Amino acid sequence: MNAPQTLQPLALSGTTNELTLPIRGMTCASCVRRLEKALIGVEGVAAVSVNLASETARIALNQPVPTMTLVDKVCATGFDVPLAEIDLSIEGMTCASCVARVERALAAVPGVVGASVNLASESARVSWAAGEPDAASLIVAVGRAGFVARQPEAVRASSEANVQQKALRCEAWELVAGALLAAPLVLPMLAIGSNWMLPAWLQFVLAAPVQFWLGARFYRAGWSALMAGSGNMDLLVALGTSAAFGLSLYLWSTHGGHAHLYFEAAAVVIMLVRLGKWLERHAKRQTTEAIRALQALRPESARVLREAAWVELNLAEVVVGDRVQVRPGERIPVDGRVREGQSSVDEALITGESLPVAKACGDKVTGGAINSEGLLEIEVTAIGTETVLARIVRLVEDAQAAKAPIQRLVDRVAAVFVPVVLAIALVTLLAWGFTSGNWETALINAVAVLVIACPCALGLATPAAIMAGTGVGAKHGILIKDAEALEIAQAVRRVAFDKTGTLTEGRARLVEQHVMDTGFPLLATAAAIQQGSTHPLAAAVREAANGLVVKQATDVEALPGRGMQARVDGRLLRLGNARLMSESGVDCRVLAGTATALEARGCSLSWLAEVVPEPRLAGLLAFGDSVKPAAAEAIRRLQALGIDSILLTGDNRGAASSVANALGIERFEAEVLPADKAEAVGRLREDGTRVAMVGDGINDAPALAAADVGIAMGSGTDVAMHAAGITLMRGDPRLVPAALELSRRTVAKIRQNLFWAFIYNVIGIPLAALGLLSPVVAGAAMAASSVSVVTNALLLRRWNPERER
Repeated sequence: MNAPQTLQPLALSGTTNELTLPIRGMTCASCVRRLEKALIGVEGVAAVSVNLASETARIALNQPVPTMTLVDKVCATGFDVPLAEIDLSIEGMTCASCVARVERALAAVPGVVGASVNLASESARVSWAAGEPDAASLIVAVGRAGFVARQPEAVRASSEANVQQKALRCEAWELVAGALLAAPLVLPMLAIGSNWMLPAWLQFVLAAPVQFWLGARFYRAGWSALMAGSGNMDLLVALGTSAAFGLSLYLWSTHGGHAHLYFEAAAVVIMLVRLGKWLERHAKRQTTEAIRALQALRPESARVLREAAWVELNLAEVVVGDRVQVRPGERIPVDGRVREGQSSVDEALITGESLPVAKACGDKVTGGAINSEGLLEIEVTAIGTETVLARIVRLVEDAQAAKAPIQRLVDRVAAVFVPVVLAIALVTLLAWGFTSGNWETALINAVAVLVIACPCALGLATPAAIMAGTGVGAKHGILIKDAEALEIAQAVRRVAFDKTGTLTEGRARLVEQHVMDTGFPLLATAAAIQQGSTHPLAAAVREAANGLVVKQATDVEALPGRGMQARVDGRLLRLGNARLMSESGVDCRVLAGTATALEARGCSLSWLAEVVPEPRLAGLLAFGDSVKPAAAEAIRRLQALGIDSILLTGDNRGAASSVANALGIERFEAEVLPADKAEAVGRLREDGTRVAMVGDGINDAPALAAADVGIAMGSGTDVAMHAAGITLMRGDPRLVPAALELSRRTVAKIRQNLFWAFIYNVIGIPLAALGLLSPVVAGAAMAASSVSVVTNALLLRRWNPERER
């Protein structure tokens, strides 16, 4: 987000202005006094009135003060200023200079802390620190800068996709008309060795509509830029073509129809620029294809159970707790849990999972997925903006609207680009005019400088690549939170993994059982004791005992921290850890060696013993958390990328060692408490190496935030996903190297685009100034620069993580 401009507060009286800021964190009168004292010390602040009840600060100013200065002072005092954000759709931007002008206009609105404008998505995100954002003031400010702003809701209400498609078709017809007018002007240029040319009056008749009808947009936008004290690509084109057109009129009036005229140069340049912008807009629509595809997954209605009947309702009328019926082949309209029926669900466009996922009673389903075969009844658990699909769309939109840190360089260059080009064009005109005496040639060379020096490609280089990269990532189940995470991820050289739920299934399962008495039904008896328990090991026992005859247990008693006690077939039994066996006087030595070996493999153990009439060991159950089938491949892929893997887990050393050895991870830390994981990540960063943390649980959130890049498994908790910069929609560890590879490819595209954007001008401007480029060639090169940058970014859409394996 760019730095805020100086705020012009609302006038009160005389030379005093006022701004009201919302404040959070004040608890008493001393907080009020401390805040007032801090704010009154800011230069330009005349008076401060802090209201504890309304949690606001009214600040009277006697001179302009940047809003961020006041916000920073409030935060430094120990309080917080809540920021609201508003998105706007911006029309009329053509280059990086336009972006800078819109940002300055927005940042000058009272209450705005910062504004970030994206040329590729034609959008603006504004941070507001003075209550609810005033959209009307922002729209007016953008209008004064020469552009049109709308709120996204208004744009969507007018069917954005259809409007854009219609505008592209209209522009295509204009291009056809312009080409028919310009073609006769070009024909004499193609007749090599011939002096034949069209009559001057006919050249004028053909060129004038192109110049003043098809070129009117350049005049309007260029004039708006001048009125705003700035410059842009449209101004350069308008000046250049007008100079060529004016020179032709002058030569026609002074030399009659015998002089060489330049009507064709003005007309062809306008047509080439218009063609380039049309191709650019057409390509830019493809960069937003991911958003449109995700939005298209939202059904407009749902079949809801109301008063014992199924009725079709608009999705806005569905509430949490409703029962929704989904037939085979239909899209699931809401997030929910299956209550009746079973089916397989295609979640490919949401999670990137290529195969349908089986769903039965109790399973979660996601809105937007396709019900493949069976009739499902779903209890609604989330609607509207709280659904997984809505959050995915929001994450992708946020990432595509944000600016990468590398964009700051582009912003600084764009701020001075047009004035520098105008100066170079003036120098070219004067140098050629005075040294050669041929002012006609001097003017044509100056026109070529103006035409080729287009900052369009510069403004598109970064956002086009980010939009393409985040879009293809979302298609394959990789959600990138912001552009900064995308840029930092490409420099990651170490990845720290949580174990449970990340590299392992996160679900205990019975791996071995050892029975002392072959006639004793060890597993069925353990299942009877744990029939009502919610412990993960109890669930594993019940799953393993599925199909066995499980008797009813009585006198069931939980023994906290040790296990359980119950009666089965009249026998008093205890099931639990070694501590419980020791307390019960049970001799476990006969299985001690087996237990030691199992613990070394990372297994959790449960002992079963009969307590009465005398303590007697019945058997041993061993549980393990199996490694995910794709985990080893993920570690190998990271190694191929030159990235080290580290295991951080709270489990015992045996479990950590077992998983690390199975996956080929050389370095691991075991028995790491949740509070210490962030500190462990910090140690990994001490030598300056970029570190990513991968986790899925609440206990991983501090470590995810402490890492350079946090990567949350989408199968985990919302807390983990909120703390992470990248979210993987599937619990597939192979998406970790895929995300880092995508980051590298996207940043590589950004650098390539910036190289081409700069190289066009670095080479083209000197050639034009030296008279080695005609205005027509310069126009073609300028159009090609923008199209090539967007096309290069679109190559990212061919990326597929499956091909990287």
